[in-house]
Amino acid sequence: MNVATTSFFSPERMASLHEVATPCYVYDLNILGETLNRLQAAVSPRNFHVHYAFKANTDKRILEIVREAGLGADCVSGQEVKCAIDNGFRPNQVAFAGVGKTDAEIQLALQHDIFCFNAESMPELQVIAELAAQTNRVARIALRLNPNVKANTHHYITTGLEENKFGIGMHELSSVVDFVLAHPNLELLGMHVHIGSQITDMEVFRTLCMRVNELQEWFASRRIALKVINVGGGLGVNYHEPDRDAFPNLEQYFDIFSQHLHVRPNQEVHFELGRSLVAQCGALLSRVTYIKQGVQTQFAILDAGMTELIRPALYQAYHKIENLSAIGKTATQRYDVVGPVCESSDCFGKAVDLPETKRGDLIAIRSTGAYGEVMASNYNLRERAPTLYF
Repeated sequence: MNVATTSFFSPERMASLHEVATPCYVYDLNILGETLNRLQAAVSPRNFHVHYAFKANTDKRILEIVREAGLGADCVSGQEVKCAIDNGFRPNQVAFAGVGKTDAEIQLALQHDIFCFNAESMPELQVIAELAAQTNRVARIALRLNPNVKANTHHYITTGLEENKFGIGMHELSSVVDFVLAHPNLELLGMHVHIGSQITDMEVFRTLCMRVNELQEWFASRRIALKVINVGGGLGVNYHEPDRDAFPNLEQYFDIFSQHLHVRPNQEVHFELGRSLVAQCGALLSRVTYIKQGVQTQFAILDAGMTELIRPALYQAYHKIENLSAIGKTATQRYDVVGPVCESSDCFGKAVDLPETKRGDLIAIRSTGAYGEVMASNYNLRERAPTLYF
């Protein structure tokens, strides 16, 4: 990670938060802007193309800033495609991935003549071809291949192994390519790979480059020239120290692909980054409703729950938890920090060391700019949390 200290909750900001209704999401747009500046500085000399992964965060202000930075859109549903276009992203910068695209979603994307479909199976290609023929359109296709590269991340967010549902396996690649090349309503634009999310081991990306180089040789041996090589995203962030590592080391990340990916003449290299661009600019604010003393455990019960941030409940993801009402206090106690939702899994962290915490204290759960607000629900008929911007 790239060491870069920030102060998300400065004393000046803290003064404005005492009366804020909770739970709520807060975004530091300065952190987002600086992250995007660093991104542009890293990609511009290399002539790389970056699509923002909409699944990370679709807040309108976030999307506006991302679009103004010149990024394209990586979408995994028809509604995300529509959201991208409605928010000013050009259709020729929209890539549409996903294993289960419906007919209506495909028709929407065809209607807008998007940049490409990242197609994941022969049945999907057959449907895209049929729907494109019905409207006399040509669908540009990047074949999502399963590179069988281990991402060394949580198994729920690993996508590049043969056991995962994503991508086309090597055993069927020949027949898939033959089908695309033979169909007048399909254009083979390139290949797409994505091996997972929250990857912090940079060696994984070097291994991915080696595998993509092998796949390139497979196409070259058949005299097939690919215009686009899309290597996905997956770059992780430091959830444990969000102030020390507010910005991911984008220079190191892109340098790995510059050094190890064998790019052929006239080829474009595309990336799909989401979490690494927006995670650290967001936090979830909550207040302590009760301190409950169990037999062996103290519970800090918050007014935020898994309805506002599901990652800890879904796959035991870590988020740093801070008591903003007790900044400067050094003596700590241990708490299970939980929400009010009627599920035992509604827990943000077990055995969390915090300053002595009491009812009404303001709590911050950090690094929620990605997969926080966008995954919120109304379970238990809870109202959606509002949003604030710094």
